Amino acid sequence: MEHDKPLQEQQTAAPDQTVLTRPYAEISAKLHLLLHTGQLLMESGADSDRTVRDMMRVAAYMGIPEDRVHQHVMYTTLMLNINDETHSYTEFRKCKKHGINMTALSAVSKLTWRALAKNYTLEEFEQQLMAIKNRPRNYPFWLTALGAGAACGGFCKLFGGSWLDFFLTALCAFLGFYVKRLCTSYGFNIYAVIAITSFVTTMLAWSTQFLTGTMNWYPLIACTLFLVPGIPLINAVDDLLNNFIVSGMTRAMNTLLVVGSMTFGIVIAIRLGNVADFTSVSLQPDTIYFSQAVAAAISSMGFSIIFNIPRRLLPVVAVGGIITVLLRNICVMQFGLSQAAGSFLGAAVVGLIALKAIHWFHTPNIILTIPSAIPMIPGVLLYRLLFAILNIQTITLAMLLDGLRSGILAIIIIIGIAIGVAIPNIFIHRYIEHNKQRTVEDLLARRYTSE
Repeated sequence: MEHDKPLQEQQTAAPDQTVLTRPYAEISAKLHLLLHTGQLLMESGADSDRTVRDMMRVAAYMGIPEDRVHQHVMYTTLMLNINDETHSYTEFRKCKKHGINMTALSAVSKLTWRALAKNYTLEEFEQQLMAIKNRPRNYPFWLTALGAGAACGGFCKLFGGSWLDFFLTALCAFLGFYVKRLCTSYGFNIYAVIAITSFVTTMLAWSTQFLTGTMNWYPLIACTLFLVPGIPLINAVDDLLNNFIVSGMTRAMNTLLVVGSMTFGIVIAIRLGNVADFTSVSLQPDTIYFSQAVAAAISSMGFSIIFNIPRRLLPVVAVGGIITVLLRNICVMQFGLSQAAGSFLGAAVVGLIALKAIHWFHTPNIILTIPSAIPMIPGVLLYRLLFAILNIQTITLAMLLDGLRSGILAIIIIIGIAIGVAIPNIFIHRYIEHNKQRTVEDLLARRYTSE
């Protein structure tokens, strides 16, 4: 059958100008490219809603009617079905690895619009998609490790540490990032990599007492936060809010396993170092203005480097980080709002600003909003919950309840951040999608009238 032929053979089987106007011409190649697009998005850190939207745009470019495309998106598997009156074509694709590559997310989004506007052949679309997949990261590894160190140092300063604590934290996280790479290169299980990295990084932070003559509590707290799965946390909530229940629950479970692995490594380290439970250290910042703004900018840019956002957007994300953190601090410390409410307002303001900024900087809003909101992720509160669970046989009832309260507060804050950055999608989703759909229809109309 024609749809079973390789892509290059199929390209010769039908003229280029008719493939995009005949929905089921070269259907096997179209299925392959649709799933390849979805896989690249999922493996680069896209939430399920974005994956579905971009795949539907690709289907529109291929001339396939929207009502003939049926998708089932899970965290590890994509299923796609396309049917006509007499045939049904179904294909699965596994998503084997998950990371964060925001340059890829932006590039895929632009490719879908460009393909519609320029009527790419399937072969041209595949070539550009593969170019995105194989594109080297924007930052060399040493700079990414430096970004991880700066991100954790920024967290340390946000928690109220000194600038000396900032540099000690950055150094430990920088070295820990190299440990993570070494473990990964040996093919260790991902959760073992997280546990080993958190153990070694915490031991490095513990050993800084021999340089300063005293225990450095804030580096102990912040040095492993580059491992906290902030984007998977936000994506999990986003999926659940958008009714992708299975995918959202899977993301949430994966996040819990990562944080649990981190906690396991940290607990082993502090037991070997005979360190008291450091999660009770006060996290009150020293000021709410200048130093917090600098720390927020550094942390946002550090995580942005880890997330591989385009270099030109680093200053933009730094400003976004400053806005979110300062708004949260002002709401909490000046107006007495809860941390969850302050975090929600900070994320919501950036989410609304991003509605305009995406047109200024020609990038999807996720590239601007999530790195800006990441410094508000309550990683230490999750630590406190897991420490309470791990030490349940030795702690008092009051300490256990305090750990549970910290965990519940962390979940509420994460939900607040996720809802805040998703404000445009929640309240004006139909308006945004209507405008995009009208653009798609206009581009398709030009295609058919030009023939």
